[in-house]
Amino acid sequence: MIWNIGEILEKIGLSSNTVGYAFSGGGARGFSHIGVLKALEQFGISPNVMAGVSAGSVAAVMYGAGLSPDDMLHCFEDFSRIREFVTWKVPGNSLMKIDKFGKLIESWLPVRNLEDLKIPTIVCATDFQHCKSIGWARGEIVPRVLASCSIPIVFEPVKINGGVYVDGGVLRNLPAWAVRKYCTTLYGINCSPFHNIWKDPTKHNLVEIALRSYHLMSKSNMVNDAKMCDILINLRGAHAIGTFDVAKLHQIVELGYSTASRILEKKLK
Repeated sequence: MIWNIGEILEKIGLSSNTVGYAFSGGGARGFSHIGVLKALEQFGISPNVMAGVSAGSVAAVMYGAGLSPDDMLHCFEDFSRIREFVTWKVPGNSLMKIDKFGKLIESWLPVRNLEDLKIPTIVCATDFQHCKSIGWARGEIVPRVLASCSIPIVFEPVKINGGVYVDGGVLRNLPAWAVRKYCTTLYGINCSPFHNIWKDPTKHNLVEIALRSYHLMSKSNMVNDAKMCDILINLRGAHAIGTFDVAKLHQIVELGYSTASRILEKKLK
């Protein structure tokens, strides 16, 4: 289900060369989207419509608001610890709040609502009450992005207009489904490859186990969406980067850039 998608059709129409981007979730690995965007620009590719999940929704709204890849990089350069984005809380329905991150996003964006973005953008999340994927094309950006990023157990669910929402990656971590029929060429950017080998789970803490469980879900639910993409940029090398490894910003951005450049060179030659 996509809410209020009519605005997207009105803005872009349908033509023989409508380009769409679908950005996956992946925590700190989502910094790679910055490098991928830089590579796409260098190949002369720009989107008419975008969709994002979790970290991918952050990349999508920032780029959709008119920030360049370098602008996006500069926004994150002053932060090297996950605690600068989150607040620990007494365990109840979650372990952390991402309120600090919400305030940062608000300070970075020149617009408040999705319908005011320069590039039509769909922010995808999971309707926790009704067990289905949803997408927003209008409405206030920050709460919708936070909903899209709210990994269950780790972050508290987000309430919007009486509904309860969690990370879009719970059901569909690569939001090709949300944008496929609105573009003729769809680029999927998957920054969350799965690593099959994990050390003894009994030696990991609650957050690590919750994140591993989330990754297990997202591995299986991306298969069909990956098939919907005309070109899939799959960042296999990102599996070694932790969900909260925000200090590796430049390394992750470079991984996105080099991987995308190599794939695009091969696909578009």
